[in-house]
Parts: sequence; C-alpha cells; structure tokens
Amino acid sequence: MDSNSNTVVVTGFGSFRQHLVNSSWEAVKEMSKLGLGENIDLHIMQLPVAYRKAKELVCKIWGTLQPLLTVHIGLASSSKAIIILEQCGKNKGYKEMDVCGFCPEDGCCLLDGPERIESTINMKTLWKNISVEGIDVIFSRDAGRYICDYTYYTSLYYGNGRAAFIHVPPLSKLVTADFLGRALQIIILEMLKQCGEKNE
Repeated sequence: MDSNSNTVVVTGFGSFRQHLVNSSWEAVKEMSKLGLGENIDLHIMQLPVAYRKAKELVCKIWGTLQPLLTVHIGLASSSKAIIILEQCGKNKGYKEMDVCGFCPEDGCCLLDGPERIESTINMKTLWKNISVEGIDVIFSRDAGRYICDYTYYTSLYYGNGRAAFIHVPPLSKLVTADFLGRALQIIILEMLKQCGEKNE
C-alpha cells in the first residue's frame, strides 16, 4: 500500500469516566491551529473511547487517507505532568469495559495478529532528539491495555507500523491545551524527520 507522502492524521479521544474534557483532543485541536508546515496535509479526528468504533475509524483512516503517518494522542489519567512516547501496541489482555460497556472477545484485538507490533518510529531516538520546555518526556513499551493500546495496535497493524502513540497528562493550570498543542507539534515534526530519513 502506497502512502500519500504528505498526509498526516492525528487523532485524540473523546470524554470518558470522570474526564468530561479529554486533554488529548483539546491538545490535538490546538496543534492543528499551529499545523505541521505547509508541505503537510494535516487531518485531525476525534475517536470515541469505544473499542469497536475506534477500530472502525482507524481502519477507515488507513483505507481512505493512506497517510504517511498516523499519530494517536491519548490521555494518561494517572500520569503526572509527563508526556509518554509509546513504542508498541499489544494484541491481548483487554479486560476493561469501554464507555459502551463493551469488552473485546477473548480480550483480544485481532485474533490472528502478532502478540505485539512495534512502530517504525524509534521512540528512544525521538526522545533523545527532542526537548519540550516545561514538561518531562519519557518513552514506554506498555500503552496500558485499554482503548489507547487497542487503537494503537490496530493502527500499527493496518498501517504497517507507520503509526505512533503519545500519552498526554490531564489539563491543569500548568499544562494547558495550548501548551500541549505546541509540545505535540515539536514531537510530531521530529517523527516526520524520521519518516523522511527512511524514504531517502
């Protein structure tokens, strides 16, 4: 599958549990105002915190837009003021119900899928190359086995690894949507540098 070499899709999630405002979507909206440079055709989309619907929308992204890269942003509700770069998505272990009260059959994302799929973006290299003033950035190999991880795995599967996942903290006086939007712009531009290097 050929990608549209200048299309980038960035998604955030809708509200769930006590999080009536999901910082991930607020940050994505702010980032879209800044853009990713005039050469990038940026599309943003809100995903619901629902396994089936999120999977359906992710399949649609890869099937119709065929982007160079899809970056999913999620809220790490337990997270302190840190941004987490997730390296891989896992296929099994989904036991928590979503906002519709649904849980995947056998706790599994794709029945015949590999145990885990790695992003083609090297998060460790990314982490070394970026600096976001005012917030710590870390990288992780466990996206948490909920909708975030499930969405990431689906996207890595259908996008042949050309997906990334970033966990952001809840909004606060210090961590505003505007601040997170700028942080996402810095991080995603650095991801695109890696994509460019792979294509050379």
